[in-house]
Amino acid sequence: MRDRIFRRLVQNHGFRALVIQDSAVVAAQLDRYVHAGDGSAESALEGAWRPWRTGDMAAALEWIREFNRDHPDAPVRIFGAKPVQAQLGDYDAVLDHVRESAPERWAEVASHLEVIRSAHHIDEHVQHARGTHPGRPFADHARDALAVIRSLSGPGGGPGSGGGSGSGHDEGILARMRLIVEFHERSVAGRGSYAGDAVVWADVISDHQRRTGLRMVYWDGIGHTSATEATLGLASDRGPQPSVGSLLRKRYGNGYVSVAIGFHHGDLGVAVVPEPAEDLIDATLGTMHLPAHWLDLRDDAVRRRWDGPAKARVISGVYDPSRDSSEYMAVASLADAFDVLIHIREVSAVRWLP
Repeated sequence: MRDRIFRRLVQNHGFRALVIQDSAVVAAQLDRYVHAGDGSAESALEGAWRPWRTGDMAAALEWIREFNRDHPDAPVRIFGAKPVQAQLGDYDAVLDHVRESAPERWAEVASHLEVIRSAHHIDEHVQHARGTHPGRPFADHARDALAVIRSLSGPGGGPGSGGGSGSGHDEGILARMRLIVEFHERSVAGRGSYAGDAVVWADVISDHQRRTGLRMVYWDGIGHTSATEATLGLASDRGPQPSVGSLLRKRYGNGYVSVAIGFHHGDLGVAVVPEPAEDLIDATLGTMHLPAHWLDLRDDAVRRRWDGPAKARVISGVYDPSRDSSEYMAVASLADAFDVLIHIREVSAVRWLP
């Protein structure tokens, strides 16, 4: 559904950019594919955040690639909502450097990095929820590894003091190690918050728009795209938190349109989601018993009927059907939070890429 809307916006309304929740490095790789067509959509997604590595996303990239081939003077660009982040290659570079410059410290550094690189496949907070987390915070491991690298690069402490690979190379390795630390410190687990870096992400998106002047589509979960602050059921004690969408609404006014896609029930492959509790907007929308339908809350009559405080189901990486009643986001005004609601009666699983 999200892909269908995107294609219509591109074909009929002049939108020429897609922003996804991923780093600038990953987005640049996807952007190269849709422009140059090197490799395949599947290979372009190899370093992407796990939720993007699906057959559905590959099909979307293939469509963009085809569109760009037919419209070389007005191609679609892909941008990341996040700044540059650590990639798996950074861990390899650090370990290779230590193996060459201080092999006696390699096992020590590897004991930290080999554990925490798993977060690039399964987020640390998801590992906690699944009971597979090894115990020690990943940010602590990253900081300890950084301390070792610094000790090897300082005066009298290794190649940076006059031998080996040279201080210039050491600075590059230190920069990679700092990216690794930042990645883990700013994760959901590292921050202790599901809200994410709303201000940072909104700034990145605004910067892309300002530099390019392009009309943009932003793909993310409704907890991030809501045009108002929202309270998450799993962190209700924190109260309303700013979202990326709420910041974009303040900056662009009605130029930012928030579309929420929700559903009644279905098998997601990783979990079977039951029918929603009666106090969720998903349950109210489901009373129409249609395969899919939508509401335009910008219409005055529709707004009067549907506006008010509302809770909407949220499916995150830590979703658990046994606590479905807590898996929601709450907003003070449904019509202020979302301009359009799309409701699907029953959903099925995506096809994961290997």
